[in-house]
Amino acid sequence: MSENDRTTEIRKGLNGVVADVSAISKVNPETNSLLYRGYPVPQLAATQPFEAVAHLLWTGELPDAQELAEATRHERTHRALAPEVKAAMDSLPTTCHPMDAVRTAVSVLGALDPTAEDSSPDAELEKSRRLFAQLPAVIAYEQRRRRVGGPTDPIPQRDELDYSQNFLWMTFGEESAPEVVDAFRISMVLYAEHSFNASTFTARVITSTLSDLHSAVTGAIGALKGSLHGGANEAVMHTFDELGIRPEESETEAKDRAKAWMEDALAQKKKVMGFGHRVYKHGDSRVPTMKQAMDAMITHFDRPEILGLYNGLEHAMDEAKGIKPNLDYPAGPTYHLMGFDTELFTPLFIAARVTGWTAHVMEQRAANALIRPLSAYDGPDEREVPGA
Repeated sequence: MSENDRTTEIRKGLNGVVADVSAISKVNPETNSLLYRGYPVPQLAATQPFEAVAHLLWTGELPDAQELAEATRHERTHRALAPEVKAAMDSLPTTCHPMDAVRTAVSVLGALDPTAEDSSPDAELEKSRRLFAQLPAVIAYEQRRRRVGGPTDPIPQRDELDYSQNFLWMTFGEESAPEVVDAFRISMVLYAEHSFNASTFTARVITSTLSDLHSAVTGAIGALKGSLHGGANEAVMHTFDELGIRPEESETEAKDRAKAWMEDALAQKKKVMGFGHRVYKHGDSRVPTMKQAMDAMITHFDRPEILGLYNGLEHAMDEAKGIKPNLDYPAGPTYHLMGFDTELFTPLFIAARVTGWTAHVMEQRAANALIRPLSAYDGPDEREVPGA
């Protein structure tokens, strides 16, 4: 390391580095609230269909009635699983992680897209809208494919159902109760966008090279797969599985058992996923809304032991470390109660976050600069090659 390098301040993980400006989302430090284009996310989750939130992220404004009708019509037009995508997914072993299958599907969709190399604003928005509509069929088919151990028939979309209703229909082959549909919709809104997180920044880096939108999303999926990012909601359910979910158990019994487990885990310095967040210092502002959705699922399915496990782990972590849950903590049990396989939780994250990713791709494209940071060298000083 040179003398100049020794004086360089290194921000590991780019912690605290402001890389660019963005008008898409922010966390308001005064209210500890996440905002999409200025709107508090809990308010959006309480009042807006996911199609409207997607429109907001892409265009900057909530749609009026006519715009929402057009967005809804467009989404329903592009839901079908392309035969080429199904074939590519069928070629993969069901032992691979579902994230691998979804990543592959997005690559195929990019290869099939006749406008893949058109980076005009209109083309980018159209590709974003199509990908948003296509992903539910991909994810629903991946769960079905894994459950039967290989290729099967996808469940056709139903155009009279909205985005969330149809997503659940294609996954499970039956209409879900309104409470389940609403909890699913809320989760999609909450997961849709979160500033310069790891996967979003990955998408922006790829876009900054003037690569195409599908490549940027494919790279973002790779970043999201990691357990320190999107994989955390899956890891939360693995914790519940390690504890053992016992439907015959009372809420109090489950809570006491979970609390003891957490105390032991912390004493052994085990990392327990679903807690803490680099951005939020006073708790993830999305958690109360997702927790309400989880509570609705616990009531709907009559599973009080899940609440006991949830509360036991949360209280023990808070008492020992003062660390609050993040969004992944209530989302994991919620998706479990809905019937999704645990390994499908992060692909569900993709279905939501593709709206934020593509909004950032378009924003990066509009005022682009190649993202190319420097590094401080700490290897050997200059030296001669033997025999040179």
